[in-house]
Amino acid sequence: MAGDKPISPFWSSGRHLDRRPFLQARGAITGAIRGFFAEQGFVEVETSVLQVSPGNETHLHAPRTEIMRPDGSRASRYLRTSPEFACKKLLAAGEERIFEFARVFRDRERGDLHLPEFTMLEWYRADTPYDAIMADTVVVIATAAQATGIGTFSFRGRTADPFAEPELLTVAGAFGRFAGIDLLSTISGNEGNRAALAQAAGGKVRIAEDDTWSDIFSKVLVEHVEPHLGQGRLTILFEYPSPEAALARVKAGDPRVAERFEVYACGVELANGFGELTDAEEQRKRFMEAMTEKQRRYGETYPLDEDFLAAVAAMPEASGVALGFDRLVMLASGATRIDQVVWTPPAGER
Repeated sequence: MAGDKPISPFWSSGRHLDRRPFLQARGAITGAIRGFFAEQGFVEVETSVLQVSPGNETHLHAPRTEIMRPDGSRASRYLRTSPEFACKKLLAAGEERIFEFARVFRDRERGDLHLPEFTMLEWYRADTPYDAIMADTVVVIATAAQATGIGTFSFRGRTADPFAEPELLTVAGAFGRFAGIDLLSTISGNEGNRAALAQAAGGKVRIAEDDTWSDIFSKVLVEHVEPHLGQGRLTILFEYPSPEAALARVKAGDPRVAERFEVYACGVELANGFGELTDAEEQRKRFMEAMTEKQRRYGETYPLDEDFLAAVAAMPEASGVALGFDRLVMLASGATRIDQVVWTPPAGER
């Protein structure tokens, strides 16, 4: 627009000076969290960015590249969307407690809460139930707040006390409370009944003819549930429906739900954790179904990492979680956008 003041680059001294307190907070939080994991007996790992498969979830998209071998031949590789595949291979190798500050990459993502390249803090405990990982996550979030001295998280008019006892809420309970939907009645075994959920959600969200059960579930979650989560204190949303299990195991005794949880503060999703699936054939089945849907929806698919599937069969019972580290820093530092808390914003941006 004519007359608008041009935006100075992030490396200009004045703009960097404005951002520097957030970056200093990032360093303090990193050090404090490393201290927590050291006290807990974790080993910090560094896994490779280039992968045969970046992950096999329907709606995740990864940058693709090629490597050239010494003989001149080329091979396709992807920039990982998560270090999960590599970390689980390390669990299969015998590591028991590991964590990583991992650089990860996702196409089609940019906004106040999204970057195409960002830091994911991911950790795993072998032979540990997933409620222990939930407890870890609460401590990690409080550790970040303690490192900066912030008393309350705030984002877009919502606040949350990171030191308060978190709210525990099942996904089915949240759907009943905030959307008036009996979610579990739309699931049989571990399959979602699309017609039943469409009927229950009719008038609450816009439903397209080609929407799947998962599409409708996601619309209700985003529009009616997530805005209420993490208000005043953290919310742990757990027992995700089994059609949304991803890499989590189904709950013993109730195949309608899985050992998956997410943690929210101020309506912002901070972490996504699992009681990890160790059934390689079931994992293969889920991946193939997800890739079929990705092909239908986006016209693309990703290969399966056969080494990962072999590792799933060999790894011990375990639980793990992925936490959006930049989002945590944003809330704990008082920043309002995620690009304020990274040392260099995405390439090509000012």
